[in-house]
Formats: sequence, C-alpha cells, structure tokens
Amino acid sequence: MDEVTNAVRNDWTRDEIAALFDLPFDELIWRAQTVHRAHHAPGQVQLSTLLSIKTGGCPEDCGYCSQSVSAESGVKATKLMDVRAVLQAAAQAKDNGSTRFCMGAAWRNPKDRDMDAIVAMVEGVRGMGLETCMTLGMLEPHQADRLAAAGLDYYNHNIDTSPERYGDVITTRTFQERLDTLDAVRGAGINVCCGGIVGMGETRDDRVGFVHALATLPEHPGSVPVNALVPVKGTVLGDMLADTPLARIDEIEFVRTVAVARITMPASMVRLSAGRESMSDSAQALCFMAGANSIFTGDKLLTAGNAGDDKDAALFAKLGVTPMAAECRLAQAAE
Repeated sequence: MDEVTNAVRNDWTRDEIAALFDLPFDELIWRAQTVHRAHHAPGQVQLSTLLSIKTGGCPEDCGYCSQSVSAESGVKATKLMDVRAVLQAAAQAKDNGSTRFCMGAAWRNPKDRDMDAIVAMVEGVRGMGLETCMTLGMLEPHQADRLAAAGLDYYNHNIDTSPERYGDVITTRTFQERLDTLDAVRGAGINVCCGGIVGMGETRDDRVGFVHALATLPEHPGSVPVNALVPVKGTVLGDMLADTPLARIDEIEFVRTVAVARITMPASMVRLSAGRESMSDSAQALCFMAGANSIFTGDKLLTAGNAGDDKDAALFAKLGVTPMAAECRLAQAAE
C-alpha cells in the first residue's frame, strides 16, 4: 500500500480494506483527500433534503428504526402524503439551497396502487430542476421501470451493515433481498444510492465488511450515505445500547470509515447522513477532509433531528466550504 491509486476498482479484498482502516490517521486522510481531488471539486458539498412522505407502521423489524411496528418509539403511522404537499416541501428545499430532494416511505415495499402518486412526485420534483431520490423499500422490476420512466435519478436502498452482522439487526428481510432490489434498480437504469449505519455495536471487522460489500458491487453506488446510529428509545438497538460506551461511535473511527469509503469508491458522492446533529464541528470538518461531499440539511431526517440550515451555513462559513451548485453536480454526474 505504498502508492495512492485513483482508479475505480470493484475487486477490493477485505484485507486491503482492513489495511486502509489500520493506516496512521494522517496517512489515511491524505490518501482519501488525494483520491477525492482526482474525482471531485475540493471544498464543495452538495446539499440534500430528505422528506418522510409516509411515516411509521413499517412491518420490518430493523433494530435501529423508530418507524417499525415492533418499536415502542411513539411514532404514529401516517398515510402517504398528498402530492401537492410534497412538491411544496421540495420547492422550499430548493429555495434553501438544496439541489437534491429525497423522499422516503416506511414500507416493506410499495403497492402498485401507490405508484401513480409516487410517479407524480418524481415528475414534479424533477420538473423543478432538483435531483430526485426515493427510498420505498424493496422494489419489483416493473416498479423500478415505472420510476425510471418518470425520470427518477436515484433509488436509495441501504445494506445497513456487513453481511455477517446483518442478521443481528434485521430478521424480516435478508441481505440478498437487499442486493436483489439493487439489481432491479440498476437494471432499470436508475442510479443506486446505498450505504448504511455505523455505531450499532459492530466491530471494525464489520465496518470492513460493510465497505467491502459496497465497493465490490457490479457498479459502485452513485451516492453512499454513511449514518451514525441515533439510538432512539423504544427501538431494539436504542434500548440495548443506551447508557453504554457502544451508544456512540468514536468520532475518529467514524472519520476513518468515511475515508475508506472515499478511497474504495472514488467517484461516488459520500454523504454524511443521520447522526450529524450530535457531531462536533471538528468531526464534520475531518469528514469533509476525508472525502465526504454531501450532507442532508434541514431540521429533520425522516423522524430524527438534524443540524438545520442555519447551523450548516455557519459551519460552511467557518470552513470556507461552498454548497455545490446544481449545474456543477449535473456536470460531475455526466463525467
């Protein structure tokens, strides 16, 4: 590992990824920043907004999720939002500087009867000049085709953690089913958004396995959200990890995970997602140095709190970071 390679590879081994995690911190950050600058504009971060278009009542038992029916988190199930309300939220997000609008529904999978409304949301948001992303659970190929025809830019479907750790977090859906949905999305010509959550009590070996699973997909995800667990009371993991040293991942280890994701998936957007509201400014700055170039902005992520537009603007001003313009992002995506 004496030289930095900027090449996009899909043949990473676990040993290679483990060796990256083990590098001295300054060496790891230097390598990540070198790779980042070969593929992305330095000092620019994409602003994205995430809206829950259907909250709660999900039949899945994901141990981290407050929207699961098995969680006692107090989140109430709602119906799918009205299309006009979604478009109003998208317009506000654009006014606040976001170039990407992500919509999430707490479903195991969408019903065909809901697809007309979903398609109308995609078409309406895209018509505003925003990048569109949906996360609706598992997809059938014909549903992916409809979303592609509507012009959906990205479909988010996270693998969450390593294949070995997965069964300890979720039992209602297999790791292979996650991969099958990613295949359907790619087959329809939609860009994949896929990442996961760290800080769920996993080991570094699990983080190695998580990055390895992403970096060896047939095509790297166009965007890779890296979440830090928000331990919500009433969820399996929230209750299990409460008041333990495992309840929050070490910030340096989190930055290492971001850096390794950047090195192994050079062309992907690496997004700081859930958990950012509890990170220090210094930790976020290190994440940007490590190659993160996208964040969710706004006061809320689905049901969890978020840093908020004003706090993000203050941080960007302090660091000299600029929001990525829509035109720059479109040009970058075309390369």
